Amino acid sequence: MSQKKLSIRIDGELISALEGQTILEAAKANGKYIPTLCALEGLTPVGACRICIVEVSGVGRLLPACTTPIQEGMSVITNSPKLTLYRRISVELLLVERNHVCAVCVSNGHCELQSMATALGISTVRFAYNYPKLPADLSHPRFVLDHNRCILCTRCVRVCAELEGAHVWNITSRGIHARVVSDLNQKWGESASCTNCGKCVQACPTGALAEKGRAVEEMVKKDDSIRSLAHRREVQA
Repeated sequence: MSQKKLSIRIDGELISALEGQTILEAAKANGKYIPTLCALEGLTPVGACRICIVEVSGVGRLLPACTTPIQEGMSVITNSPKLTLYRRISVELLLVERNHVCAVCVSNGHCELQSMATALGISTVRFAYNYPKLPADLSHPRFVLDHNRCILCTRCVRVCAELEGAHVWNITSRGIHARVVSDLNQKWGESASCTNCGKCVQACPTGALAEKGRAVEEMVKKDDSIRSLAHRREVQA
């Protein structure tokens, strides 16, 4: 059964989209760019980073494009001074919450958070740094988990659960104390459910998950493999 086509406006341009699509999906299908850090094609959207916020006519608040379904006649603004301001604030808060020191990071030059900050013109932040003393889990024979680089996007959680089916990762605690943990807060290397597939590493947008042996600037993520796998499974289904 074919999906119903709906007409919406994105930045004033009338486009055709499919019923059930989110604003982010409809925009991407029509060549419209909306920035995001937590969304990854093939994974269930969760609206974690709030970078993809947009203005919708008639709605008094900003909405996350990745989790907001389109409606017939909807009018969406994806780029405005107001949106840029709020996106900058969101990225700045991510930068100050952990210790994102790009100069010594394995993902320097290949980091989505770093690229987003550059695109938004962020060279300094207006908030005080927290500088928490967070550990790095080196227990896995192939990979590293560095909590200092994590932005809690939950890509690793979702790719492990939805594509690998292993359900290794989860989030513990709340707010600034939230952490990505494996199994029941065990060391990654002691996880009985991890299949060592590396999908979580490739899905990670920062240097939080990386391969061992990578030096500064050497960790290049291949999240296109995640998209390809998700697409193949969708076709087969």
